[in-house]
Amino acid sequence: MKTLDELRREIDAADRDLIEAFGRRLTTAKSIGQLKKEQGRPVFDPEREKAKIAHLEKLASPEARPYIEELYTAIMGMAKDLESRPLYGVLGRSIPHTYSPEIHALITTDYAYTVIEKEEEELASLWEQGRAGVYGGFNVTIPYKRNAFAMCDELAQSASSVGAVNTVVFRDGRSFGANTDVYGFKYMMKSSGIDVKGKPVIILGTGGASAAVHAALKDLQASDIRFVSRKGDIDYENVYDVCADAKVIVNCTPVGMYPDIEVSPVDLKKFKNLEAVADIIYNPSRTKLLYEAEKLGLKTAGGLKMLVAQAFKASAFFLGAADDSEAESRFGEEDIERVTDILQRRMKNITVIGMPGSGKTGFARELGIHLGRKVIDLDDAYTEVFGETPAQTISSKGEDEFRRNETEVAKSYLSRSGLIISCGGGIVVKEVNHFLLKCNSEVVYNKRPLDVLCMSGRPLSAKQGVEKLYEQRKDSYESLADMIIDVGAKESSREYIDEAVRLYDENTCT
Repeated sequence: MKTLDELRREIDAADRDLIEAFGRRLTTAKSIGQLKKEQGRPVFDPEREKAKIAHLEKLASPEARPYIEELYTAIMGMAKDLESRPLYGVLGRSIPHTYSPEIHALITTDYAYTVIEKEEEELASLWEQGRAGVYGGFNVTIPYKRNAFAMCDELAQSASSVGAVNTVVFRDGRSFGANTDVYGFKYMMKSSGIDVKGKPVIILGTGGASAAVHAALKDLQASDIRFVSRKGDIDYENVYDVCADAKVIVNCTPVGMYPDIEVSPVDLKKFKNLEAVADIIYNPSRTKLLYEAEKLGLKTAGGLKMLVAQAFKASAFFLGAADDSEAESRFGEEDIERVTDILQRRMKNITVIGMPGSGKTGFARELGIHLGRKVIDLDDAYTEVFGETPAQTISSKGEDEFRRNETEVAKSYLSRSGLIISCGGGIVVKEVNHFLLKCNSEVVYNKRPLDVLCMSGRPLSAKQGVEKLYEQRKDSYESLADMIIDVGAKESSREYIDEAVRLYDENTCT
């Protein structure tokens, strides 16, 4: 007979499956609503709904069958509500990893928001669909911001000053274009404590985003704004001489963006007067450029706040704001911070470090169940990639070979988002791994007493001794950690895991 705790865990697992399936169903319903609107078809088909419920009743177990009609009538009603809402979205050529739908869902439920991927030759027909009422409007990302500027019937001042549109609204058969990136960038700089007034600033890149950044920097009264590009008068070779006086650098290039996270557009150490660095990239949350800036003690600003702030202003236009001033009056800084914080926590991995045998894997797996996240054990991933365990590599080929391989495996997972990752005890040994750990993770140090560590199958611990390994690694564990979970000796692994999860909740207010 199963215990009450075991049965409750089964209920918890079933609830997670239901929530995931319900989310997939609503996402698909939203896409169906989009397709129906594009095709001019009615949202509601009562005959199909009746047939669907009858079919589901046949499939259901005897326990579930009496509840199917009530359950699916409610579910289908929710789907109809979602399909019937005004439809907005984000327009681009290929944007599979966009966070915009999630952000707008956190801002409001007054409209549905989707992804609109189009080729350039399809833009004219998309505009016609907007004028016909299929779409209420959309945000515009690369490479169509200048196309949108040219295609809009009316422009807000924010768009006119930049020459690019990232927000389109259809009103009475006409298209209205605005640029909310200027506001978003100014908010990002202000909220990060970076003041450019009277200071020389260099902008890396000359693409669509750089125009909005340039307009914002002028509004913020930067004294000298210069562009750096691969083919311009100032390039990535002479910038260190021509712009040696730069006090602020803003990256508007995709260099350092996921998945190619280990590159940086410039060497910050060569700018002796530098005070601050901003990067409009938001994935990863900490780019290599920002990581190096932090190591130099500079002020930094990442692109997520810009992304969320510009989305709030875009949403205000979607909901009827007539101009830039009215749009900015419809929300407050506390709203931006709330959504940014939620999104940051969802995007970041929870990455567990600590001594070998400290129970990191068990803690990570339980945390995955608790938070409904996928769990990756880097030692298991290593075995899958290289066909042998870390211990086998160390024994047969040496620690150096293992560390090189470990970094490659770590790179492939630590750059992703929303995972729970359990690391090998020695991942902190190599400096190159420190950036990987910090680029997109909340790092949790699982601290345990040395006398409770499990040493079975751990050749380095057996060879060098636990105390020596701990002395070599403890400073790195503590300096890299965003949170320390300190659990003493426990009677069982279950007690240790429960206490570790409780402490995590206590530290995060989950």
